[in-house]
Amino acid sequence: MINLNSIVGFDWDEGNREKNWLKHRVTTSECEEAFFNLPLLLQPDPSHSQAEHRYFVLGQTNVGRYLFIAFTTRNDKIRVISAREMSQKESAIYEQADS
Repeated sequence: MINLNSIVGFDWDEGNREKNWLKHRVTTSECEEAFFNLPLLLQPDPSHSQAEHRYFVLGQTNVGRYLFIAFTTRNDKIRVISAREMSQKESAIYEQADS
């Protein structure tokens, strides 16, 4: 499992940045905020980890928007692959962790 304490920042791919905005209306700032707010639920994503280790988090922005974020790490930085609002099932899991 990844240790988020060893992460030093974010590495943004322009294509993913644009895709997350166009498809899901999620900004890079919102993604970054989610990693600093609690609770943050982190899980490995073995089904998408063929070429590199991938993970996902359930987290929330500073204004309380619930996000699902798929990411990998490169050179001690988080590289967001995809970000969207949580599904109802994900939101229920997240809210249970917050209680």
